[in-house]
Order: sequence, then structure tokens, then C-alpha cells
Amino acid sequence: MLSARDVEHYYGRRRVLEVPEISVRPGEVLAVVGPNGSGKSTLLRILACVERPSRGTIAWRGQPVKSAAQLKEIRRRVTLVEQHPWLFRGKVKDNVRFPLELRRVGAAEAERRVADSLAMLSLEGLAGRDTRELSQGEIQKVAIARALACDPEILLLDEPASAADPRSAAALYRLLDQLRARGIGLCLASHQLEEAYRWADRVVALAEGRPSPVTPENLFRTEIPEGSGPRRVQAGPLELYVLTDRSGPATVAIPPEDIVVSTEPLHSSARNQFTGRVLRISDDGRGRVTLTVDVGTELVARITKQALDELDLTVGSPVVLTVKTMAVRVF
Repeated sequence: MLSARDVEHYYGRRRVLEVPEISVRPGEVLAVVGPNGSGKSTLLRILACVERPSRGTIAWRGQPVKSAAQLKEIRRRVTLVEQHPWLFRGKVKDNVRFPLELRRVGAAEAERRVADSLAMLSLEGLAGRDTRELSQGEIQKVAIARALACDPEILLLDEPASAADPRSAAALYRLLDQLRARGIGLCLASHQLEEAYRWADRVVALAEGRPSPVTPENLFRTEIPEGSGPRRVQAGPLELYVLTDRSGPATVAIPPEDIVVSTEPLHSSARNQFTGRVLRISDDGRGRVTLTVDVGTELVARITKQALDELDLTVGSPVVLTVKTMAVRVF
């Protein structure tokens, strides 16, 4: 198991990460989700021992990583694929083979691993292509194939589907499911919340470098004016009423389960009502449905499958989202 405890990281005087505890377990998919700048990429680089944390401990199989020998071991067993991976000039298959040459893997075994990893990503037809001819999505897939060729025990993926079309993204997530079944521990950073909840066994949400008490859906930075009672704030393009005793810079979140979805405005004391249209509908197969609604920005609401059927909602349906002031969380 790969774990981190009491990790803090600074760039200059600015703290960018503060994570009390996180672990990646064999045969499990952990998703780290959050908006851009929340610390996801930094956390993965620290877990991979590519970047040393300012404070805290990284442990491999329960032992703190301190010595050069331990560092070498974890770098052989844990592989990171960054969001914008680098490839050498030359053929795709030579890029996939390169780390095996560094590890002095025999020629026949290296050839087998290269072929197997390219096949896993459906890249056999690109084996002889020059890397300068690849699209960004293909570059990401080649980097994942290269990582798999190293036979990792833990695979860390930073936004692995960010440049993929929907079909390629679905194929990638099916591959992750197969790797999980083989006992590989997977940790992926993603802002694609629906996919994270669909494929991950556990989800950790980061906000401003810290584990968030709420998921990063419907998360906004704002400035809360001084005063008492309900106060109106600007949350992206939305005007939102919140109830809090604090003022100044803050993060506000609207829990998806606390959004009431209707087809007509409700006669209610709730002060936050937004009209929009359904962009996406995702069924988790367990009686819950996630709606993504365009109200000037995207809001995510979670309702039951029964409610969806009763409201007769489809993609494009006009809806009204209602949120009580007390339901909006401030932190």
C-alpha cells in the first residue's frame, strides 16, 4: 500500500497542499477530484516521490520512505502518468520500450511487454509511428502504455481522459476496471466528477489543497460581505443567498442532494431559484440519477430515478433548481 500522512507542501510561502492522510490500496481505484488549482497534480507527484513534500511522510508497504534504496524501490513500483506527458522523438514502440531498457529488462521480455501494453490501449497500429505525428489524446495513451509496460503495483494518472473523445474515455475507464481486477492500485486525478463516481471505489475531494467536507460539485469562490442574516454573494455568474457568520473570501458549495428539481417555479421560502436546461443525465444503476444543468454555469443535482421518471426529464428539458439558504455550505 502507498500512503501519505500529515503532508504539507509550499511554493514559497504559499501553502498549496495540506492532507492529513491518504492511501492507495492494491486492487482499488481512488479518485482525487477538485477544480483546477486544488492541488490534485501536486498530490500525485508527491505520492510518486517525484516531488518531496515540505512536511510529512510517504510510506510504502507501511514503511516510511527515507533512504535512497527505498526511494529507488518505490519509483520502480509506483508509476505516474502526468496530464501532459513527454515523449521522445522517434517511434511509439521505442518510447514504450525506453524505461525497460533503463531497468535492464531482457530483449525478449521487453518486446512482449511493449506489445502487450500497446494492445491494452489499442495502439498496435501506431507502434511504428513517429511521436511528432500523434494527437494529444494519442500521446496520453502512449504514456499510459509506457507506464503499464513497467508492470507497476500502483499507477497514478493525472487527468487521463482530459484529451480523449467520449469513446476513448469509456475504453480507458474499462481498462482501469481490468487493471483493478488484476490487483493494481490506481489513483486518478480528475475534474470529471460523473466518471469519478462511476468508476472509483473511493473519492477524495480537494479544495484549495485540503480535503473538502463536500464534493467539488457546485463549488465556487466568492467574497462574503459583512453583515448579519442571509447575505447575497456572487458565485460565478450566479447570485446566491447564504447564511453564515463569516465575511471576506470564502468557498461556497451547493450539495447536489440539497437541490430540489422541478419543472415549474416552486412557491417556497427558498431564496435561491435558478432556471436552466438539462445537459446530461447519468444513472448510477442504484436508483440515483445525476443531472447536470446549465443555469448560466453548470450545476449538478442528484435525485432518485423515480423522481426523474415522474418529472419526465430528458436532455434538453427546461427545469427549475431550488436551494434553501441554509443548505448552502460556506468554508
